[in-house]
Amino acid sequence: MTAAAVLARSAPPAAPAPVPAPASGPRSRAVAYQRVLHQLVRRELRLLADLATWAPADDPARTQDLTRHADLLGRLLLHHHRTERDLLWPALLRSVPADRTETVRARVLDWTASVAGLDHRLRDLSTAARQWAVAGTPPARNAFAMACLDVADAVDAQTAAEERELLPELGAYLPAEAWTAIARAARCPLSGREQLFVLGLALEDACPGDRARLLAALPRSTRLLWRLAGHGRYRATVVRLRGAPPAP
Repeated sequence: MTAAAVLARSAPPAAPAPVPAPASGPRSRAVAYQRVLHQLVRRELRLLADLATWAPADDPARTQDLTRHADLLGRLLLHHHRTERDLLWPALLRSVPADRTETVRARVLDWTASVAGLDHRLRDLSTAARQWAVAGTPPARNAFAMACLDVADAVDAQTAAEERELLPELGAYLPAEAWTAIARAARCPLSGREQLFVLGLALEDACPGDRARLLAALPRSTRLLWRLAGHGRYRATVVRLRGAPPAP
């Protein structure tokens, strides 16, 4: 079970709509997944920038904790963008009515240009992380913190535009079976432990109903693994990273 599939399968079922639904209206599973992932990445990047600002520059253990988290977020986002580029938006373009094809195609092209710049920033963040790990100096630490903030700003802008321009189209026109096929085809590059950690990040901000749906969508074996080991590991990692337990 990939991280994408965990979130995708647990989102609320699609509601039929002849025109793009407003942002506050019912959401398809695809739209719900996009919003959940956007939310957790925005939160974690802001937290990471703040944590790095106050971190000792020459503490290898602390440096490793923060740069590993940056690496995880970077790999998660790059995989997410690749899935959107290769699978999601082509499926959407195949699904929209003929009279909306050019509008949606133009919005996808705008998305492609925006995400290309964001992916470049993610690679710059990876470089800054490696430089801090090697140098262990305040300037290297500060460069890493600023790179986190730069990526956070870019993610805020990019996801806001995507949620405004593309997610209503996605909710209105992408068939539920197309989204199921995309979630199954997307091969998550994260390890099993990393996927459980991402699940924890998603659960942290979830309302009780969404939390119940997220967990109910998991195979019984995965739910058992989360209960017996995943939740405890998630809490310990968050305490080590933030200095405080995750939100209840």
